[in-house]
Amino acid sequence: MHRPVADPKPVVWTIASSDSGGGAGIQADLHTFNALGCHGCSVIAAITAQNSTDVLSTEAVSPAIFIAQLNCLLNDLPPKAIKIGLIPDVQLLQQLVLWLAEHKAKHRFSVIADPVLSSSTGVNFASEQLISNWQQLLPLLDLITPNLPELALLSGMPDAPVASQALLLTQAGAAAVLAKGGHNPDSTDITDCYISDSASFGLTQPRITTANNHGTGCVLSSAIAVACAHGYPLHDALIVGRAYLQQALAQGYPTGKGAGCLQHHSWPIDYRYFPKLHGPGTIPEPLLRFASMAAPIGLYPIVDSVQWLKRLLPLEPDVIQLRIKLGSASEIEQQVAQAVQLSNDYKLRLFINDHWQLAIKYGAYGVHLGQQDLNEADLPAIAAAGLRLGISTHSYAELLRARQLGPSYIALGHIFATQTKQMPSRPQGLQRLVHYAALCRDIPTVAIGGIDMLRLQAVVNCGVDGVAVVSAITAQTDPEHAFVQLKNQFQQYKVESRYAHNA
Repeated sequence: MHRPVADPKPVVWTIASSDSGGGAGIQADLHTFNALGCHGCSVIAAITAQNSTDVLSTEAVSPAIFIAQLNCLLNDLPPKAIKIGLIPDVQLLQQLVLWLAEHKAKHRFSVIADPVLSSSTGVNFASEQLISNWQQLLPLLDLITPNLPELALLSGMPDAPVASQALLLTQAGAAAVLAKGGHNPDSTDITDCYISDSASFGLTQPRITTANNHGTGCVLSSAIAVACAHGYPLHDALIVGRAYLQQALAQGYPTGKGAGCLQHHSWPIDYRYFPKLHGPGTIPEPLLRFASMAAPIGLYPIVDSVQWLKRLLPLEPDVIQLRIKLGSASEIEQQVAQAVQLSNDYKLRLFINDHWQLAIKYGAYGVHLGQQDLNEADLPAIAAAGLRLGISTHSYAELLRARQLGPSYIALGHIFATQTKQMPSRPQGLQRLVHYAALCRDIPTVAIGGIDMLRLQAVVNCGVDGVAVVSAITAQTDPEHAFVQLKNQFQQYKVESRYAHNA
């Protein structure tokens, strides 16, 4: 019998040094790659003799074997992403700068660098020449993740604010900087500061006080590289990396007489391990709270007119959304007013897309907003009016932003390619849907985008509470029959999914 061919794992390289104690360096990188579903390759820059208390000796590999490793791997196992760690030898770092300059643009891999300039046991690798070569590496990096002492050395501005130091590295060529805040002793929280030419924000998490913290910088940068290799945009890769690190720290274990190791587990799905976002475009404290859905969502049709509403209402949908994009202001208001009245007559939970003022004015059940609409809508007014709130999301960053609002439900999409509207992102796919839904176990979720009868069961099995459909109903020759069939199948698949989960 032939077994199905599995999708190939993304290839990720680590260019770093070996840790004979197994908690950091190449060893920690490879553990992280494996735990997060990538195939790891290693280019060893140096071998260290170290345990949990001391780094006793470091010996760099020869320039010839260093370059041979790079070229050998590139010929057969080209990377989706490269993580760079400890390279204690100036000549090797110079060679890496030249090698990346020759190959990075052609092969289009991401480069994430953790500039290890000292060890957690106090060994210093930061010569003036090494720092100079790291600065030459900056224009070839998609992200650099220095801790605060490393940031001060690389920026040459130890007394400047962290954001100013990070900005200086971007001006020197780095595409983005994540300044890690773990060395700040003045807070019970840790805030990492992200800065690029196009964005800046902070990621904050509670500080986990533990002796089992060897290799935190290696693990964070490796997890970010893995997420990039899986195709996540950088802001999402940061979130995944930070959550993976927090999870690994929380489950760390002792080894020898010194610092213990992080526990490599799996893709993070527990919300308590994820950071809070703050900065431009994020939602400040105190958090808002919107009314709950009160009953399961189920099949969730989205229609663009009252005429469609009238066709589906006799079939008793549980929830429906009116998404009107065309018409004058008076025409739209007339349709919203009529739709709300109809929904009250049929005791239907009606969400109005975008037009939150009209939804409040006519007393709709709820409002559905996209990410851009969140910046413009009066969210406290919507909450005060008792309306439910649904929010569209297309990424981890948008999902965390939505969660911080306490909405009535979160829409996850678009799962598959769709022709119903122009989308700002790539289709998310089923695996990401599984991760997103698991992150929202305490908030109802709705999958949306390109879902039809053939894809319905696979989507339901991802753990969502509802499935939104548009053309699967409105583009069919018999829309009423399509609705009834989809609704019945959704209910059947949901029962089967619960049974399988509990078995």
